Amino acid sequence: LALLPRARGELRAFVVAHSHMDVGWVYTVQESMHAYAANVYTTVIEELMKGKQRKFIAVEQEFFRLWWDMVATDTQKQQVHQLLQEGRLEFVIGGQVMHDEAVTLIDDQILQLTEGHGFLYETFGFRPQFSWHVDPFGASATTPTLFALAGFNAHLISRIDYDLKADMQKNKKLQFVWQGSPSLSERQEIFTHVMDQYSYCTPSHLPFSNRSGFFWNGFATFPDPPKDGVYPNMSLPVTDANLHLYAQTMVANIKERAAWFRTGDVLWPWGCDKQFFNASVQYSNMDLLVDYINKHSGEFGVTVQYATVSDYFQAVYSRNLTWETRDSQDFLPYSTEPFEAWTGFYTSRSTLKGIARRASSLLYAGESFFAQYVRKHPKGSICKYKALKQLQSLRWAVSEVQHHDGITGTESPKVKDMYMNNLMYGMFNVKKLMASIIFDVNNAKKNGEVYSSVYTKDSGKPGVDQYVVVYNPLAWNVTTFVTVSVSSEAISVYDELGRSVPAQVQSSVESQSTYDLYILVEISGLSYRKYSIKPLNGKQSAFIGRSIMYKRRDLTRADQQSQHLFPVVNNCYQIVFDQNTNLMHSITERETNQTVQFTQEFLEYHVNGDTKKGPISDNYLFAPNASAVPVSKAVGLEVMSGSLMTEIRQYFYSNVTSQDYIYAVYTRLYSVPEGYDGRLLCHRIEQEYSVGPLELNREAILRTSTNLNTRQLLYTDNNGYQMQKRPFKAYVNNTVARNYYPMVQTAYIEDDTTRLMLLAERAHGVSSQGNGQVEVMLHRRLWNNLQWDLDNNLTLNDSSVVRPVIWLILGSKAVTNTLYRTSGLALEHRPVVIFGALSGDKPKLPRRLQRNSVRDSPVTVPPNLHLQTLSIPGWKYSSNHAEQVHSIHAGKQKQGDADFSRVLLRIRHLYEVGEDPVLSQPVVVDLKSLLKGLGSVTAVEERSLTGTWDVNTLERWKWKTAQYPGKRFFNSTEASEDYIVTVHPKEIRTFFVYFQVQ
Repeated sequence: LALLPRARGELRAFVVAHSHMDVGWVYTVQESMHAYAANVYTTVIEELMKGKQRKFIAVEQEFFRLWWDMVATDTQKQQVHQLLQEGRLEFVIGGQVMHDEAVTLIDDQILQLTEGHGFLYETFGFRPQFSWHVDPFGASATTPTLFALAGFNAHLISRIDYDLKADMQKNKKLQFVWQGSPSLSERQEIFTHVMDQYSYCTPSHLPFSNRSGFFWNGFATFPDPPKDGVYPNMSLPVTDANLHLYAQTMVANIKERAAWFRTGDVLWPWGCDKQFFNASVQYSNMDLLVDYINKHSGEFGVTVQYATVSDYFQAVYSRNLTWETRDSQDFLPYSTEPFEAWTGFYTSRSTLKGIARRASSLLYAGESFFAQYVRKHPKGSICKYKALKQLQSLRWAVSEVQHHDGITGTESPKVKDMYMNNLMYGMFNVKKLMASIIFDVNNAKKNGEVYSSVYTKDSGKPGVDQYVVVYNPLAWNVTTFVTVSVSSEAISVYDELGRSVPAQVQSSVESQSTYDLYILVEISGLSYRKYSIKPLNGKQSAFIGRSIMYKRRDLTRADQQSQHLFPVVNNCYQIVFDQNTNLMHSITERETNQTVQFTQEFLEYHVNGDTKKGPISDNYLFAPNASAVPVSKAVGLEVMSGSLMTEIRQYFYSNVTSQDYIYAVYTRLYSVPEGYDGRLLCHRIEQEYSVGPLELNREAILRTSTNLNTRQLLYTDNNGYQMQKRPFKAYVNNTVARNYYPMVQTAYIEDDTTRLMLLAERAHGVSSQGNGQVEVMLHRRLWNNLQWDLDNNLTLNDSSVVRPVIWLILGSKAVTNTLYRTSGLALEHRPVVIFGALSGDKPKLPRRLQRNSVRDSPVTVPPNLHLQTLSIPGWKYSSNHAEQVHSIHAGKQKQGDADFSRVLLRIRHLYEVGEDPVLSQPVVVDLKSLLKGLGSVTAVEERSLTGTWDVNTLERWKWKTAQYPGKRFFNSTEASEDYIVTVHPKEIRTFFVYFQVQ
C-alpha cells in the first residue's frame, strides 16, 4: 500500500467510492439494471482505467453478475481482471445480496454468501475478506461469526440504536473485537467497525451552495436515463472559484469524524444509493479535490487518498492497538429516534416471509436428493446439466430474497411480486426435478406410473391408485404426519410392501367438499418412501375424525364464576378448554404433572396513518398509539377427534351475530400408536392460524398468557443459530415497540422450573409485554400519508389472509432442551410430498422395491448435529489456490462443463457449550462411514464456510485485545485425520468430498 508521507498527528482520510445498489426495494432488478445499475459498472471500469490513483468497491453480486453475463464486453472483462489484480477494484462482502440480519435464517445467509463467493472465485480467483453491512436494520450476532468462518478480517456495520451510537461515538467505542458466538468465542471473533452518524452516504451539505455536494452525477431517474445526460440534483462542479471552499467543507467533515475514533485514519464513504452511474463526472471532480487537499496538507492537517475497505482496515490494523471485546449481545432492535422503532418489518408481508422459507426448505431437500441421484445413478437418464440449472434457478431466487429490502417486507408491491415470481419459478423447477428423479429411479415407465410435483384433485380417477412419495430431507429418522387432500372418507393407505399404514381422514378446514388425510410416515435420514392411497376395500380403512360442534359463546356475557371444563389428551399433554368461553384454560405436562394456566387471545394494535397526528407505522416502523385491543366478542368451537389426532378449531368473531370470522386457530394434538417413535410428535402442540383480511392500520397479535413467573424476560433466536436474552426495558417513549424482537425460528419464556417454547416456520415480531406473557405479531395492514412512503409505494396495504404455523412445547427446561433444536428443524424441513398415479390404461404389474435408490442407504447424524448442506454446487474452480489463480491468469479457466464430482458437505453442532450435559458434548464423526450410502469416499478437504479457502492456509488477522495481547494469526480448526472429524459446540464445518468414480 503506497502511503503518502504524513506528519505526526496528521489525519489520513480514506475515500471509499461505492454505490449502494438495492437488489429490489422500490424498483425491480430489471428496472434498476436499465435505469442505472449497468451504467455503474460500465462507467466505473472505464474511469478506473483512466487514473491509476482511482479505486472503487463493488458490494452485492446480483447486479454485477447480470452486468458481467449480459452487458460487459471482452475488453471490459479483461479490465476487471486487471483492476482486481492492482487492488483498485475490490469486492466486499461478495454475497449475492447484502442480507438482512433480523429475519433471515442462517442457512439462507450462508447460501447467498456461498452463491456470490463461488462466482467470484471461479471467475477471478478472488476471495472477499471484508464486510460492508451498511444498511440492514439492526445487527445480529450471527453475522460476525459467519463472516469470520468465511475468512473475513474485519466486519463493518452501521444501523444500530441512535442513542447507543451517540454514546459509542462520544466515547470512541465504535470499533471493537466482537465475539459473536459464546461457544466459539475468540476462535471466531472479528474486528468490527460501526459507522459514525453520517453512515454510508457522503454528507452532502455545502455551506456555499444550495445544491447538495459530492454527488456530481446527480440522482438516478426511472424508468429511463435522461437522453441529454443531465440528471436531477447534480452537485456544483469543482472550479478554481470554489475549489478551496469544497476542500474546507470536506476537511471539516473529516476532522469532525476523526474525533470519534481512536486512530488518525478516517473512513470517508463517497457515494450513496444508486450512485456512480456516471463515474466520469464523479472522479473528474473528486480528483481535483484530492490533489488540492494533498498539496495543502500542511495547512489542512489532512491527507486524502482513494481507498478500498481493505486499505482502510489495513491502516487501522497496522497501528497495533489493543481493542475492547464485545460479547455475543446483538444490536437489535433498531431505532432511529424515540418514536421510530424499526420492529414492524419483523412481521411485514408475512406471506412473502413464509414462501421464502418454504422455498429455502425445498431447495435444501432438492439439493440432497439430486446429490444422491448423481452419486448412485451415474447412468441415470436425467440430464445433469439441466438439473443443475433447475437447482440454480432456486438458489438464485432464495439468495435474492434475503436482501435487506426483500424478506423484510420493506419493498414496493411490484418488487414483492418479482421476488414471489422468482421463488415460485424456482420451486416449480425443483419439484419437477424431484418428480423426474423418482420417475427415473422407479422404472416408472415400465410400471405405467406418472409423477407430478403438483397435486391436482382429478389426478386420481375414481377407483385408481394414487401414490404419494415422501422424502425426508433431514439426516435423522423422522416420524411425523403428512397431509394430503382427498375426495372421500372411505380410504386405505398402504406402504410399498402392502402393509396398512396408520392414517386419519376428516373434513377439511379449507372446503366443504374435500377431506384432509393425515398419514403417519416413518422415514430414515435423506430417504424416501412410497405410499399408496386406495379407495376402501375390505376392513383396513383410515381412522375417521368425528366432529363435535360447540355453541358459539358470547365473551361479554360469559359467566366468569362457573367453568365448564373439558380435556383433550395425548401421552404428553392434557389441554383443558372452558366451554363457557370456548377458550383454552390450562395445559398439564403429564410427565411431571405440572399444570400451567394457559389462555390465548387475538388482539390488535391500532396505529395512526396521519403524519399530522403523530408517529406512524409503516413497512419498517411499528408505532402503536395505545395498548392492544381484543378483537373478538364471540368464539366458536369445533373439535375433530380421531385415534391419531385431535384438532381443535376455534373461530373468533367480532360479535355473536357476525357471519364471518377474521381469526381462527387450529390446534392439533397427536397420538402415536405403539411401535412408532413418537417422542417429538407427542411433545408438540401444533397451531395453525388464519388471520385477515385486516382493517386498515391494524397490527394483529396472538397473546399467550400463563401463570409462569417469567419476570417479563423473553428469549429469542438470532437467525435460528443462537439464543439472545431479552429483558423488558422501560423507555420514556414507545416502550411497546422497542420491546419487540425478531423470532426467526425460536422464542421462549420460563420460570424456575417450566419453559414454554414457540417454534416458527417464518419470521415474526415477538414481545413479552407482561409477566408470564408472550405475544406474536402475525399480520399487519397499514396505510399512511407520509409523502416519501406514498412516492415509493411503501404503505403496506396488505389485504391478504395469512396462515402461519407455530409449534408449542411446554415442559421442564431439561426436557425442552433436548427437544427444541430437533423440533425446530423438523418444522423447518417438513417432508416433501410428491404425488403420483397409475396412468390408468396399463395393466398393473407387481412392484418390487428398487434397491440402490435414494431410499435404502440412509445418512444419519446424532441429534445434536445437523447435516446443514449436502449438495453438488457444480463449481469448476480448482480447490488448489495457486492452480486456480494460475489458470485464470493464463486464460485457461474451464469453460462450459460443470463439475459433478465435488460434493459440498456442511455439518453444524446445534448446542452451546454447557447448554445440556449430554448434547453439548463434542461429536466424533467418521465422514467415510456417514456417506457410505453415496459411494466410497476417496478424499475430503476441509474448507472455509463458503468453500473458497482451504482451512489449512486460511490465516485471518488477529487483532490485539486485553484478553490476547499477542498479535498472532488465527487458524480455525484442527486437521481431520483419516476422515474422522470432531465437531465442537456451535461449530459449522464445511468440506469438499470426493467419491470413487463408479
